[in-house]
Amino acid sequence: MSTPMVGLLVGMALGLAAALGGFGAFLLVAALGVVGFLVGRFLDGDLDLGELFSSRNRRR
Repeated sequence: MSTPMVGLLVGMALGLAAALGGFGAFLLVAALGVVGFLVGRFLDGDLDLGELFSSRNRRR
């Protein structure tokens, strides 16, 4: 199992543990799942945060 998938599962499990029930809990679990997935991608080296947050002027 890849690191992003593990991060996704951990984020979803933490979301379920933090808030059980209702539409708000659904949104919280989805958001934490996305965060976990992105952290997993970053740890795998597939996501470069410097490229996301750099300004366009520095690229020229």
